[in-house]
Amino acid sequence: MLDLQRIRENTDTVRQGIQNKNVQIDFEPILKYDQERRDVIAEVEVLKHDRNVVSKEVAVRKRNKEDASDLINKTREIGQRIKSLDDRQREVEESLNELMLQIPNLPHDSTPVGADASENPVVKEWGNRYQPDFKLQTHLELGESLGLFDFPRGTKIAGPGFPLYTGVGARLERALINFMLDFHIDQHGYTEVLPPVVSNSKSMTTTGQLPKFEDDMYKIPQDELYLIPTAEVPVTNIHQGEIIAEDELPIHYCAYSSCFRREAGSHGRDTRGFLRLHQFNKVELVKFTHPDHSYAELEKLRRDAEDILEALGLEYRVIELVTGDLSFSAAKCYDLELWAPGEQRWLEVSSCSNFEDFQARRGSIRFKPQGGGKIQLLHTLNGSGVATPRLLVALLETYQQEDGSIMLPEVLAPYMGSAGLHLK
Repeated sequence: MLDLQRIRENTDTVRQGIQNKNVQIDFEPILKYDQERRDVIAEVEVLKHDRNVVSKEVAVRKRNKEDASDLINKTREIGQRIKSLDDRQREVEESLNELMLQIPNLPHDSTPVGADASENPVVKEWGNRYQPDFKLQTHLELGESLGLFDFPRGTKIAGPGFPLYTGVGARLERALINFMLDFHIDQHGYTEVLPPVVSNSKSMTTTGQLPKFEDDMYKIPQDELYLIPTAEVPVTNIHQGEIIAEDELPIHYCAYSSCFRREAGSHGRDTRGFLRLHQFNKVELVKFTHPDHSYAELEKLRRDAEDILEALGLEYRVIELVTGDLSFSAAKCYDLELWAPGEQRWLEVSSCSNFEDFQARRGSIRFKPQGGGKIQLLHTLNGSGVATPRLLVALLETYQQEDGSIMLPEVLAPYMGSAGLHLK
């Protein structure tokens, strides 16, 4: 959520930032409600002062045994007016809050201005293109021939987009998750958490999924809960409503979770195999930082995700998102994309974002400065470290052999156990 004072005092600048995200917001009703709210508060303060003055006069008359009925009636009338104004203030604040929740975060000044993903600049490329002298197979062909997964039976169980991993494929999925968790804990210093896979509406609102993206989520109406689209939701809400001491910052969490997305409207080529799923696994990285350090922490976060891809020896590139391609909550974002040789295309496996104080304001996540002073909103960041479906696609296709077998990278040896690295 944006700072209302910022909107009030810099309306044109805020409007332009929002427009750079390809979003149009009518600020007139927001400013109208804001003015009415402040007018109501000011009037209530005056009335409370008047009531105090009259109440003192009532006390004087009573001490002097004089009739105070007119003044008592006056305090009653003032009290009724205050109650009426309090009710109106609640109505105005509810309406104002509904409108504020529709406003996306502003892009950071360093985010390139652009209309859509076609304008995203490539800021880094790493690795060598896998170009063997035999015909490459896709992950679907490789997985089916090696018995790594069974999409028809997954569809029978739950529907399209819910994969069934089988045999060594299930072990490989588990190996990737454990490898990434251990790497982030041991090499990058993250604290592991294992969060719930459901969250309530307050938590979803904190991170920006609600109200805008309700149709993209799986809801459990009996309990007013949602299946999480990413571990970002429960992990960010660990500190919802809390005040953290400044010397505890930054806080770095990593978490594995299953993720659930309805992906309403998705169709075509992207829905084949592991390219787009309704349920998938992901290792998530979440940071709580001091505002002065959040952009340095974003670069470290991106580097942490890149380290996973380099350790696995996979060709990747880093994309900086232009304003028109930013998510609702992000102020700045990098996407990491893997090259899938069989698919002959780039596949996104991670988004690393700085939300500044946008989520913290929604979730009232603050810190207390060491030297005293006013309690402040902190900054939140998150990134995939990384998601497994497209990682698995690139891994299988990059390490395929001419005979259709897979020779996995050595770093996975401790996690594959008796299954070994040669899948055949």
